[in-house]
Amino acid sequence: MKRIIALCITIIVLASVFCGCADNTKDNGKIKVVATVFPVYDWAKNIIGSDDDIDLTLLLDSGVDMHSFQPSAQDIVKISSCDMFIYVGGESDKWVTDALEEKTNKNMIVVNLMDLLKDRIKEEEITEGMEGEADGAYDEHVWLSLKNAERACKFIEQKLETLDPKHKNTYSHNAQSYVNKLIKLDEEYTQTVAAAKNKTLIFGDRFPFRYLTEDYGIEYYAAFAGCSAETEASFKTIAFLSKKIDKLGAKYILKIDNSDGKVAETIIKNTRTKDQKILTLDSMQSTTPEQISKGASYLSVTEKNLKILKQIFKE
Repeated sequence: MKRIIALCITIIVLASVFCGCADNTKDNGKIKVVATVFPVYDWAKNIIGSDDDIDLTLLLDSGVDMHSFQPSAQDIVKISSCDMFIYVGGESDKWVTDALEEKTNKNMIVVNLMDLLKDRIKEEEITEGMEGEADGAYDEHVWLSLKNAERACKFIEQKLETLDPKHKNTYSHNAQSYVNKLIKLDEEYTQTVAAAKNKTLIFGDRFPFRYLTEDYGIEYYAAFAGCSAETEASFKTIAFLSKKIDKLGAKYILKIDNSDGKVAETIIKNTRTKDQKILTLDSMQSTTPEQISKGASYLSVTEKNLKILKQIFKE
């Protein structure tokens, strides 16, 4: 793998030179920052603000989620020559180790979110009724905790100030303003859950929201763990979740973004009333360029998720 990555980098860089368009990490005087997933990219974007001295790139920009992402040779070149690389650091990012060993910028600042948040990292769990077996893997969806987001943003700010000290005050101001918004939204989540009579969610889907539910004491049942590759639920799982809905008198069942909702539909068909509505919580794993161009942001998606929870918890 390492030899393949090294060869890809060499071929692309040489091709760029021959075409008169060699990598311009410093040619345009800009600092290059690369973030793998949308939430992290959006945090950095808000901290950087309107600073034209930084070129920020979202690596996973095609709407594919990190569980199935495979970097292209061009992606590897972007990473190898950037000044700051921010990634999640879980099982889905195993390819990063080889990519970083081939970096051409030896002064690169690397931010691994799971290392940064190591005291808050949770193992994926298999809850009652869920498909699969526990394998001890850590849950990668760390951005779905507003508390994690707050800490990560402060750390990203510090590293940007190291890269670009002349804009230190700008980054500090932007980061504090953004963190204040995260804190306010965190308080709204806390108040919403505290006022709820029933604090249980039913997911007819994968469940990447463990960090969110643990932050606020929300209980949940789901068909699959967050990083599961399974798409077909067994009759046992379907029956368990259907009975759980009947017992709770739940009016809603959840799916995640980019899901066809078929498992949720099957669960509904096996409930007593068969009239539950399917709602979507957005995990921000597959945010598309089109959604970003229309104004999608970490805050807007998190606010939208809060509205969904309010709708469920008011019942």
